[in-house]
Amino acid sequence: MTDFAAIDFETANGQRSSVCSVGVVVVRGGVITDTFYSLIHPEPDYYAWFCQEVHGLSHEDTDNAPVFPVVWRQIEPLIAGLPLVAHNSPFDEGCLKAVFRVYQMDYPDYQFYCTCRASRRHFGRRLPNHQLHTVAEACGCPMTNHHHALADAEACARIAMYLENYLL
Repeated sequence: MTDFAAIDFETANGQRSSVCSVGVVVVRGGVITDTFYSLIHPEPDYYAWFCQEVHGLSHEDTDNAPVFPVVWRQIEPLIAGLPLVAHNSPFDEGCLKAVFRVYQMDYPDYQFYCTCRASRRHFGRRLPNHQLHTVAEACGCPMTNHHHALADAEACARIAMYLENYLL
């Protein structure tokens, strides 16, 4: 798989629909060709302490950010026709489906692939865990800004290129 879009969401609270930032990295022909990042006004609009500790975002960052449908209109043409890749894809796919439901948008049944599962197939027990930063390091692309949605999406894209034979 040489054409895909890696996607990562950060959430404001325990609700999957509470996406507060998104990062997208488009890969075509095995080369990163485009990136996109945006803050998003979350729904529901509150921040859980734990989430803030993970990604560092708060109301101050997103009170004036666009709502999800506005952001998605910018992302949709970038990823048209591409499969989506995420690290721990059930989380990101769940976020996408939940926020589509909240805004009563028609979900187009995106095809998701998971770099975490690919890592488990390839590395097995050779890694202490299969967290994004650990797998990125093992694939030769150490992370410097973990839990920033664009940095995480880029790491995911690089992992997917490294482990492409294990994604399917």
